[in-house]
Amino acid sequence: MLLSIGIYAQEHVDFGKKKEVISPEINPDKTVTFRLEAKEAKSVTVQGDCVPEGGALTKNEDGVWTFTTQPLAPELYSYSFNVDGIKALDPNNAFVTRDVATIVNIFLVGGGIADLYKVTDVPHGTVTKRWYESPTLQKTKRLTIYTPPGYEKSKDKYPVLYLMHGAGGDEEAWMELGRTSQILDNLIAQGKAKPMLVVMTNGNAGQTAAPGESSEGFVKPIFIRPEMFSGMTEKAFGDVISFIESEYRVKKEKASRAIAGLSMGGMHTIVISANFPNTFDYIGVFSSAMLQDKNSTVDFYQNMNQKLKVQKDNGFKLYWIGIGKDDFLYKKCVEFRSDLDTVNLKYIYKETNGGHTWSNWRVYLTEFVPMLFK
Repeated sequence: MLLSIGIYAQEHVDFGKKKEVISPEINPDKTVTFRLEAKEAKSVTVQGDCVPEGGALTKNEDGVWTFTTQPLAPELYSYSFNVDGIKALDPNNAFVTRDVATIVNIFLVGGGIADLYKVTDVPHGTVTKRWYESPTLQKTKRLTIYTPPGYEKSKDKYPVLYLMHGAGGDEEAWMELGRTSQILDNLIAQGKAKPMLVVMTNGNAGQTAAPGESSEGFVKPIFIRPEMFSGMTEKAFGDVISFIESEYRVKKEKASRAIAGLSMGGMHTIVISANFPNTFDYIGVFSSAMLQDKNSTVDFYQNMNQKLKVQKDNGFKLYWIGIGKDDFLYKKCVEFRSDLDTVNLKYIYKETNGGHTWSNWRVYLTEFVPMLFK
């Protein structure tokens, strides 16, 4: 009987020894190999920012499809497979992320700036999701808050960066896609950034929290929401500041507040900082501009040049703009910079390669944050 048990156990172990399919495999030369076992498939391709033109996998005798990229620069990359015309995730890669309603696999090629996107052996901040009351919107809304390492044991007061997402995003976007906590942990540990809170809001006025995280249930995320240009997000932003300054140990003067955002959130940043010119000393506009028509009837979008002039006259410490050369909002950004030049509002301008992508927005965050609260 003991012999039979031993044989069964050995057979059971052998059964589990099926050759593992590794995908993606980051090779020493920074090329990346994708693999997918699909014996009956007729064609398999890989698509993503790691293979801008797409890549066709080839099948071996075991039914495993393979494709190896060119050497890749350090970056956080996303991809998916296409199997006989159907999009598919990589079953051998457990790491995925959501951008609006699109789910993709991710992997990281280390080195250079991408090392800031890694979880490294440094003191870590704390990330929480908090609900707060917005009397202006008559809603209970949720936001994500990063507190720096040591906040819980300290009695110090900290400055705050309010960080806003783009269209289709929510209070999870900057954490999941922007690697905010990793970037802040690493920059603070390296002495390149001041310890600060980062408050990541939900900038959709009609939404209380990310899809699937509110009483709306499992609704499909959409890119353009009907309230996008209502001005209500900008009007209600004081509710966010009031909540943070009543619940957290933060400094409450203009010199200790920063606001930044990408795309739609960049427009929110422009409008909020101009309509409340005594509130923020640091402003960051990522891949954005005034996206609303100059003839808008929404009061928060009216007379923007005049408001920008008041903002300039009141003074601030940093107005930072970054955009990619191939960004679809590039022309709008040129027009907005012309408006700033007209009122003599001084700004720092950063132009990068690429377009309207998280690879640019992560870079902008790593450059903007070290300039804050000096």
